Amino acid sequence: MQLLALVLLVLIAFAANSVLGRMAISWGYMDALGFGLLRLAAGAAMLVLLCSLRGRSLRQPLIPSLKGGAALTLYMIGFCLAYQGLDAGLGALILFGVVQIAMFGWGALRGSHPSFGQLAGAGVAFAGLAYVIWPDESLQVSIWDASLMGLSGLGWAAYSLIGRGVRDPLGASAVNFLWATAMMVPFVWGLQGGGLITGLGIGLAVISGAITSGLGYALWYRVLPRLQPPVAATIQLSVPVLAILGGVIFLAEPVGLRLVLGTLGVLAGISLVIWAPNRR
Repeated sequence: MQLLALVLLVLIAFAANSVLGRMAISWGYMDALGFGLLRLAAGAAMLVLLCSLRGRSLRQPLIPSLKGGAALTLYMIGFCLAYQGLDAGLGALILFGVVQIAMFGWGALRGSHPSFGQLAGAGVAFAGLAYVIWPDESLQVSIWDASLMGLSGLGWAAYSLIGRGVRDPLGASAVNFLWATAMMVPFVWGLQGGGLITGLGIGLAVISGAITSGLGYALWYRVLPRLQPPVAATIQLSVPVLAILGGVIFLAEPVGLRLVLGTLGVLAGISLVIWAPNRR
């Protein structure tokens, strides 16, 4: 029961990032990139504090840290700019759909030899994603915003792949967040100048960075060794569903039949990719 409670907290934290980002950015409490910068800085501060309390070293290899910071910066820029137009649930659906498809594709290119079932699952997930974002009278989705969130998904997929096999995930995450914070500064100055800042916007960014990102990632690293890989991958499919529910409850976002069907298609396809047997 304790493990189940911790896993549920992690999933809620991941989904809350979409709700908090959408609320701060689309409701005009803070400019998009300024929110991203403060979220990264707050996350870095929390992770550094956790490393200090646990005696973890911040001395990490330079090149992997730079790559991780760059991937995290790409994720944050796409995430924040996309939520100027996308609903919280739809954004999470595109984000996690692209992450899973990208990681599956990278594994195939690296010689993992996917089975027919996995190929079929990737096709179903891609079709479900395309069905949701395809322009239609019942659900208008900006291709630009969807593309930005897709770019964010590619950044998160790259960040996940770079972090595979890291000996100290907590220390590496802290350093990656520090590098990403520094890399984000030129984009904030160059693209949005001073930007819009309100007290509530600052509060939402700090909560998203320190709590649902910093503590959320730390908690995820704690429960991850206790979960089998297929289980760990599968339970993350609930994040878009939780984000959709959060958008309905806290943001009063509409949920149409098209979004529901597309979500089910993406989740079914990704589940098939995860559970289908590998081809030797």
